[in-house]
Amino acid sequence: MKQDKKSYRELFYSTYLTGKGLNSESLSLVSSRSRQMYFQKVIRLLFPDDRNARILDIGCGYGLLLHSAQLEGYRFVEGVDVSVEQVEAATNLGIQNVKVGNLIEELESRPSSSLDLVVAFDVLEHFTREETLEICDQVYRVLRKGGKWIVHVPNGESPFYGRIRYGDLTHETAYTQSSLHHLLRCVGFEKVDIREDILPIHGFRSAVRWVLWCAIRSIWRFYLLVETGSGKGLFTQNLLAVAIKGGI
Repeated sequence: MKQDKKSYRELFYSTYLTGKGLNSESLSLVSSRSRQMYFQKVIRLLFPDDRNARILDIGCGYGLLLHSAQLEGYRFVEGVDVSVEQVEAATNLGIQNVKVGNLIEELESRPSSSLDLVVAFDVLEHFTREETLEICDQVYRVLRKGGKWIVHVPNGESPFYGRIRYGDLTHETAYTQSSLHHLLRCVGFEKVDIREDILPIHGFRSAVRWVLWCAIRSIWRFYLLVETGSGKGLFTQNLLAVAIKGGI
């Protein structure tokens, strides 16, 4: 069974771009502009102020977050991804410090307390519970005291969570605010903040979408209030979490 799981992962990850009708030549920084603006918002909101911070992006894809961080002045940013196609795309785009590798092995190779920030965008949902715990333990180990882990995962509370959860054949699970908080706390993170995904405003259309989103979210909160007595909930299709390792 273990070998079968490894085989299906190797198959899907070896065609992670071409299997979706993409290739390294079809990607460009211009076509990825809206995603890059999203990452810039995340970086300005959640990254350390120190531009010399040591940062590792696990499951970095074709390196767009790394590129965005480098544009923001961060000097020591690295990324690792298991997909050869995605790393080749990063190389073709001129994005530096991206390499092919198994992210668990990459974390295991790092010295303890050697990183200021680890980023995992759309990563944890690809792993089993046992593998996820191993990743969490390793991230906690490699972070310095006061270091951050930024996590982005499918939101099981979203009315449309299935678009993300079942939109990739390698996805194993989705998370809720409660389950993600439990996971991060049980491996030792002292402070965990989980929020709805960021919806950046970068023009008239995105501003209109934001206003409409606020209205729709209010309706969903009302439905939840009627059923449970509480209108508290996070409804974006993905969750964004920041976990901080205790100490100074």
